[in-house]
Amino acid sequence: MKKIMVVQGRKVAPDDIQLIQQLIADNPSWGRTHLSKELCRLWDWCNPKGQIKDMACRSLLRKLEQTDFIVLPPYQRKPPKVSRKRSFAFVPHLTEEISGSLKTLLPLRITKVSPRTKDDALFNCLLSRYHYLGYKGIVGENIKYLVRSCSGRPLACLLFGSAAWKTNPRDLFIGWNSLTRKKSLNYITNNMRFLILPWVRVPYLASHLLSQISRRIRADWIDKYGHPIYLLETFVDRSRFRGTCYRAANWILVGQTKGRSRNDQYFKMQVPIKDIYLYPLIKNFRRMLSDAYP
Repeated sequence: MKKIMVVQGRKVAPDDIQLIQQLIADNPSWGRTHLSKELCRLWDWCNPKGQIKDMACRSLLRKLEQTDFIVLPPYQRKPPKVSRKRSFAFVPHLTEEISGSLKTLLPLRITKVSPRTKDDALFNCLLSRYHYLGYKGIVGENIKYLVRSCSGRPLACLLFGSAAWKTNPRDLFIGWNSLTRKKSLNYITNNMRFLILPWVRVPYLASHLLSQISRRIRADWIDKYGHPIYLLETFVDRSRFRGTCYRAANWILVGQTKGRSRNDQYFKMQVPIKDIYLYPLIKNFRRMLSDAYP
């Protein structure tokens, strides 16, 4: 390796590769978790709340191994086999049809889901069973929202996570260059899943929810991760959906993907072409995203 590259949003130089190789060689008893945590300490790799970015570091190590820069120690315990159709534990829930006008459901109860809670178990169950893409879990910065009616019936699940590494229509819309994108990508979040439960048939619910979430997600993100977000993005499969609810909630259609995976920085994966929608959370989002952040 002769030049600096960016992996998992962090610059990795030849000296960093040598450090990792030396740590592995000098500490044969270390597992991958121990190695990851020590690297976070040496690199001072933390989020704005001071929490080490252990999961991001482990992902970085796996990607370096996949590209033959390092050889990681073997797993100290056998990793669980994860099926592409993984299903979380079933949580009992009603499936009787909910229909009628939106006002009969108001005020909606929108819950920011915390890990390892009853709401988390229900969220995982619903999203894995009823979303057409399924759901196997998520790593990195993310927020889950579980939406209930005023009477407490679950209506919808929304998941926001890491933004796509690179997509030309979005990047042109912002007006940043590749260096600025690498520094500021974590100030964008992607609406990775949006599920209205299949037995819920209420006009205008989806666009109303998007509007409600857009008003609170920036504060929720700051509360959870200690830094703001300035722009929302999502990708809508044109073969399945028309994006009507996003347009109704004033999201901006900026273009289409080229039929590659949203995280396809290293691999070429053919996927359906999708419409790219963006929603600025503040008026001066371009300036904020283009400024250099530490």
